[in-house]
Amino acid sequence: MARPQKMVIVGAGPVGSLAALYAAQRGYRVEVYELRPDLRDPRIVPLNFTKSINLALSERGINAIRHAGLPDLLEDILGACVPMRGRMIHGKKPSGALYEVAQDFDIHGRVSFRHRLSDVGLIHHRQPVHPANKSNPQCNLAMDRGALNARLLDALEDLPNVELFFNHKLTGADFRKRKAWIEDRDRLSPSGRPREMEIDFDIMLGADGAHSAVRYHMMKFSRMDYQQEYIDTLWCEFRIDAGKPQPDGSETWKISPNHLHIWPGKDFMFIAIPSEDGSFTCTLFLPANHFVTLEADPSQVPDFFDVNFPGVRDHISDASLIDAFNTNPHLPLISLKCKPYHFGASGVIIGDAAHAMVPFYGQGMNTGMEDVRILFSILDKHQALLAETNSPLDDEDDEQQSSSNAAAEQAHAQALAEYSATRWVDAYTINDLAFQNYIEMRTSQSTTYKLRKALEEFLSLRLPGLGWRTKYSLVVFSNRPYSECVRQTDRQGRVLSRLFAGLVTSPFLAVGVYLAYSYRRPMKELWHNAVAIWQMM
Repeated sequence: MARPQKMVIVGAGPVGSLAALYAAQRGYRVEVYELRPDLRDPRIVPLNFTKSINLALSERGINAIRHAGLPDLLEDILGACVPMRGRMIHGKKPSGALYEVAQDFDIHGRVSFRHRLSDVGLIHHRQPVHPANKSNPQCNLAMDRGALNARLLDALEDLPNVELFFNHKLTGADFRKRKAWIEDRDRLSPSGRPREMEIDFDIMLGADGAHSAVRYHMMKFSRMDYQQEYIDTLWCEFRIDAGKPQPDGSETWKISPNHLHIWPGKDFMFIAIPSEDGSFTCTLFLPANHFVTLEADPSQVPDFFDVNFPGVRDHISDASLIDAFNTNPHLPLISLKCKPYHFGASGVIIGDAAHAMVPFYGQGMNTGMEDVRILFSILDKHQALLAETNSPLDDEDDEQQSSSNAAAEQAHAQALAEYSATRWVDAYTINDLAFQNYIEMRTSQSTTYKLRKALEEFLSLRLPGLGWRTKYSLVVFSNRPYSECVRQTDRQGRVLSRLFAGLVTSPFLAVGVYLAYSYRRPMKELWHNAVAIWQMM
């Protein structure tokens, strides 16, 4: 009888751990190698030496976890999330008064979100909402990266055909001979260097991040196109601490927990993402030259925040701002594209190893998890085709066994080739969208942006038969290929261009559409928006 194939997975982050679950469910012998110590240890930080940006789990990631075959795991993960129904834009009026404006991610999510609040008996916007897995909530789910990773690793430890190896570094791989060399950092030679061991594999899967060792060694065998780009923006992490506990012991938030908070600037921005403990993980995105100026005199940091991100100092003390700026690293943002993602039947890369992207669409991890679902669905398809044409018996002779192995090898090669040939298009698409969304997040208070969003959501809500969806809704709240999402919204954009042309010739119609969309807002704000639209024409 044929032995189970051995899949070696390099990288035990969320994407690698999910891939290991998929592989184990399909009967592979799975070995997972991770450079860092056990990631469930709270003292362990990612390789960039910071806790990193909180994760935004959305439909693509949820769907990938759903297909892992462990319903209790998905419920456990969703129970640790805080839903964000939209953006909360912060700013200061000319009068000096602070304001915040909510912008739902999706017009159809408003009713869904309220229903989910009612379902769990949590109505007050300052309280946590733990969504049950009943329907697509049309919101992003904020979750701590370490908490998600820990749940996936705990699930892996319960499986008999999975072995986890922490503190192990991939130092070499031969994808033709299917051998790899690993440093065991827990076992030192007499000279003090880690001992190296040789392992074999049938398939090596690289989920080891933007600076992937698997990709590096695979490029020696595969004619891989590769490009990377650093944008002229660095990021630094800050924190808004939890508020005072409620009498019942529950956590409170100093600002709404059910929004992604944005303080936009022309060339930079500050964001805050809720955590389950009542705090917010905050990130400053700033051009490198501004960091240089502030690094020369960190005492300027509070004043810089006061001018550019009004209201932040109400939630973070000056001492905490300066300490976070001095203590936390100022890290670059990398965008990476490559293809193909495989070599023969023996190697494939997924997640950031294949398509690292800037974080501004919140799709990096979701795309990586979707990689897992799509890759294994293609493997399943080719395995099913193989089973239809080749049904070996338990007592088959050596010649039959050799023929069966060759057929299985070919099926794997075809599956990996199909994955590479189809997935890169969508990976390139979301990579570009992530760049574009940085601009949108910084300009989400512009009149042009609000007018387009109003028209798109008006058509989506009032004329559902047209199938009109905003780009963000299609990308984040569906499982349609990213390239299809862009094609549809490009078609919608051409229609909107014609509509805008008509509105320019009929300004009263433009005001009417905007008022219809905003009919629940105070009349003073409606009049202000109507005048702004008129002046734009």
